[in-house]
Amino acid sequence: MAGITRRGVLIGGGAGIGLVAAWGLWPRDYPATLVAGPGEHPVGAWLKIAEDGRIVVAVPQAESGQGGWTGLAQIAADELGADWRTVAVEPAPLNPRYANPLGLADLLEGMPVALPARWRTGGGAWPAPMLTAASSTIRMFEEPVRAAAAAARAVLCMAAADRWDVAWTACRTEAGFVVTGNRRLRFGDLAAAAAALSPPDPPPVGVAGAGALIGRPLPRLDAPAKVDGSVDHAGDIRLPDMVHAAIRQGPPGDSRLLRIDRAAAQKVPGLVGIVERPGWVATAAATGWSAQRALDALAPRFATDGPVLDDAAIEASLIRALATDGDTIAAQGDVDGLLTGAGVIRAEYRAAAAVHAAIETPSATAVWIDDRLTVWMQTEAPGIHRAEIAAAAGIDADAVTVHPMQIGGSFGAALDATVAMQAAVIAIELKRLVCLVWSRGEALRHDRYRPPALARLAARLGPGGAILGWRAQLATPPVGVPLAGRLLPAPAAMALRLDPTDHYAAAGLVPPYRLPAFAITHHPADIAVPTGHLRGGAHGYACFFGECFLDELALAAGAEPVSFRIGMLGGEPRLARCLSTVASLGGWEGGVAGSGQGIAAHRFRGSHIAVMAEAHGEGGRIVVDRLVAAVDVGRVINPDLVRQQVEGGLIFGLAHALGGATGFVRGLAVARGFDTLWLPRLADTPDITVELIRSDEAPGGVAELAVPPVAPAIANAVRAATGYRIRTLPLRMAP
Repeated sequence: MAGITRRGVLIGGGAGIGLVAAWGLWPRDYPATLVAGPGEHPVGAWLKIAEDGRIVVAVPQAESGQGGWTGLAQIAADELGADWRTVAVEPAPLNPRYANPLGLADLLEGMPVALPARWRTGGGAWPAPMLTAASSTIRMFEEPVRAAAAAARAVLCMAAADRWDVAWTACRTEAGFVVTGNRRLRFGDLAAAAAALSPPDPPPVGVAGAGALIGRPLPRLDAPAKVDGSVDHAGDIRLPDMVHAAIRQGPPGDSRLLRIDRAAAQKVPGLVGIVERPGWVATAAATGWSAQRALDALAPRFATDGPVLDDAAIEASLIRALATDGDTIAAQGDVDGLLTGAGVIRAEYRAAAAVHAAIETPSATAVWIDDRLTVWMQTEAPGIHRAEIAAAAGIDADAVTVHPMQIGGSFGAALDATVAMQAAVIAIELKRLVCLVWSRGEALRHDRYRPPALARLAARLGPGGAILGWRAQLATPPVGVPLAGRLLPAPAAMALRLDPTDHYAAAGLVPPYRLPAFAITHHPADIAVPTGHLRGGAHGYACFFGECFLDELALAAGAEPVSFRIGMLGGEPRLARCLSTVASLGGWEGGVAGSGQGIAAHRFRGSHIAVMAEAHGEGGRIVVDRLVAAVDVGRVINPDLVRQQVEGGLIFGLAHALGGATGFVRGLAVARGFDTLWLPRLADTPDITVELIRSDEAPGGVAELAVPPVAPAIANAVRAATGYRIRTLPLRMAP
């Protein structure tokens, strides 16, 4: 907690407002903006204490199932000395003090490198945005939340000490009370008095009662409402005089609406209005069913300029891209000299476009009243999305209020605000409260996909099977460049022109192993596929390419795959421990022919993981029998949250190993529903074992960690079971 001073913790107050303990993330003075309900006292930017003893923690991160609300609340309650049974959460208001520069930098993989670091991390004249991304919740916000809670704890103790006429350092907090000897006072009874006090400098982080809740598997705060169905999502808003909207959009690319059958749609009972825009048309009606029927009756037709997107065109574009020089992502040593002549091992790998396919399709509710627009939406970047909505509606951003809702699975999809912009336009034109929900087919046809990719890998083995040189050439459309354009300020456009290297698109291609010479290049492909961030990002295909090719090299060297990897790790003891642990836990038999066992490892956002898979072929399809994971995520706040995210990541990785992807025909995605995505059913789910390796390192990212190594572990297991090497993602057995 170095660097925490009184200047970073602002204490003030007065009659009627209670205690204000504001933790400044940046060297600026942003006023606290928490709104107090009846009987609540705002405790600066992070906490509210109610007179009945409830503690409300403001959380700036979207809750999409990753457990961020519970993790940050647990940190605050731990440092404050609160009773967990009295802790609740609410979304933090839009305020620069909740900015997430770490999440922004990690999401973009450091792009653009030509942009000054202070701009990438929220310095200079531009504060970083509020952002939920890159498994950054605990890594970014543990320190400021702890500092705010420690300051609040200190002044609560001071207020109690004044009543008891004792030294405040003789007081401690425990289960929602300030305690000394056999005397105790509730937090709610002390908030007003504590408001006039100043905390010690620096705040006493980690003393006087803190530490009772960290490391415990406390129950999730968002679980009860999700279990009983009472939680509201963006499409659940129900208010008087509301209409429901359905939408049809033109194919990706430069599409325009040519014609609709307005007369046919108007025959549908309950139709309220039709809204046309160049790239889409929407119907609004009394019910969602009527809106969809009217949309079908419209029979909209679109025209798309430019080449038609299909699988053959994508493949040709990827091959052409590999013929170019490409952009160097990372390099070391003389790779060109090593990878010429005979004896070079080569392989070519492919990945299809992958979809988000979250349970909740894109949805938003909007209303235009008294020249103000209010939007309830799925969002992982509320400030950026508010500006985008305002621009789409042609109004000032100050006239837009955004209510971030809990998200029914995002996996990165809620970084896009298209549905909210459409809802806003419809609401303003119809002057009605409008709930817009995309159909499943619309969500799959107009996803921001993890793009298709083609990789060529080459390596040379030396005496004893050591890898002397490694080259990975990746062809894929730019992903980080358009993503950075949406998330970064105007100066980023110039920086991206100065250095357009797409480090995001090739993230994860640099092996975690010690190699004397390697070269990683990205070859941008001109493909009109809308791209965006999918859980795991480029690591999802990069780990598949690298860890499968590594197994090919181990086979060529006659080496056992786990020992082959550990022997190259050098300064990566945490990854080595994951590998040795998963091998021991899973009963690793060496990956020999007929064993049906495969292994893969990865490091990601400060965390490390190894996955062992057991699989076999059955009737032309792949059956995964078992997944075993050993993970080192550093110091653990809540082991249940970590285990849930690792298990969920394994299932998500399984879905994208066996399906979760789409091809394209005549400009549109082939996938139209869950039934076309080859998603694993409950009966297909393998036995799963997760081992959390104890570590005192700083917390690392968890939510995305388990996704990348699943596909290569399964592919390597299929190779051991059948002798057949799969080099395409999703995995398919040979016809």
